[in-house]
Amino acid sequence: MLIIVGVSILSIAAISAVALSVPIAVAQTARIMRGGHERGERRGGPGEGMRGGMFRGINLTDDQKAKMKQISESFRESTKALRQDLQTKREALHQANEGGTFDEASTTQKLTDLAPLEAKLMGEQFKMRQETLSVLTPEQKTQLEQKRAEFKAREGERRGRKGE
Repeated sequence: MLIIVGVSILSIAAISAVALSVPIAVAQTARIMRGGHERGERRGGPGEGMRGGMFRGINLTDDQKAKMKQISESFRESTKALRQDLQTKREALHQANEGGTFDEASTTQKLTDLAPLEAKLMGEQFKMRQETLSVLTPEQKTQLEQKRAEFKAREGERRGRKGE
């Protein structure tokens, strides 16, 4: 009898954990999908960053700009099918949860299908970032780190004001 009660409690706990995690995962996916763009596409890659992103204020040579553009284009091309597959799966998730009905099993399965693709894209983005950083001189890397620290400080201040 004690074993049956223990299994029942574990089953209830497992179901509760899934029930709590699904809305969080759906909200995270919805945030990513906002505007129908992936995070990397909205902000742009290294090529776009040179015109006004993370490389603003860092003097890049024409050779560095060309290398970064090539890295960005290569990334975009090599991940095109993956990004399209992700977009299709995100749209299916979004459509499955429209109309006020919620099918937990279907949503969980769709999120389970999305997770490895998201992880793969994140890995590719990390590799692209590392390639991009390898183009910079030590001085430029130092400038970039300073800019990142300044950005984090501004973000912290802004978040602090929102909490007031």
